[in-house]
Amino acid sequence: MSNEIKSYIDDQMVKIPRGDIELRDDRTKSKWKTEIRPFLLAQYPVTKGIYNTITNKSLNTFDSDLKPVVNITWNDAISFCNLLSQKAGLQECYSISYDGESIFCDWESDGYRLPTEAEWQYACKAGTTGYRYGELDKIAWYYDNSGDKIHEVGKKEPNAWGLYDMLGNVWEWCWDLYDEQVYGSYRIFRGGSWAEEARGCGASCRRRSHPSFHIDDLGFRLARSF
Repeated sequence: MSNEIKSYIDDQMVKIPRGDIELRDDRTKSKWKTEIRPFLLAQYPVTKGIYNTITNKSLNTFDSDLKPVVNITWNDAISFCNLLSQKAGLQECYSISYDGESIFCDWESDGYRLPTEAEWQYACKAGTTGYRYGELDKIAWYYDNSGDKIHEVGKKEPNAWGLYDMLGNVWEWCWDLYDEQVYGSYRIFRGGSWAEEARGCGASCRRRSHPSFHIDDLGFRLARSF
């Protein structure tokens, strides 16, 4: 079973090349550059079908298994990554402190994890330099074209690296703390959603919330180090 799971997931992973990316925070008017090591990123956000299979849970079974799983907290996403790694026979990336207040990532682990926001933005842009990697209506489900609902993954055009739904459909949790001194444990999510206005669906748009936050247009995407 573990080899079947690993093969199925890894068949949908894209090798992202080495590079660098400039990030910015409009709130603090700051910019910084981050180097990116090669890594793997899933072509699609985690779907309901995959999530339910791995967790043995049944979430809205009347709906399509090919739609992104939503109402997932950052903590849920971390737990899923570790559970998937266990079932695939890989080393878990995440460990939790004794008091449960701190979560640590082993970046050398071969297990599944969330992308960092730098990795996410770098992969989203896929070598392009603009706010988006293509014409919004062709690449994303967002407020103006979604019909007020989530859609199955992979129905819009991918970016140049073969990644689908990086913008629109669902926001995606990233690993990073937003600003620990100001916002404490708040984590970052990226990408916009089916309910988001056009201006929020861009490669550099940053949002944040508490790791226990969940909503019907927020999911996540898997990454792996190698």
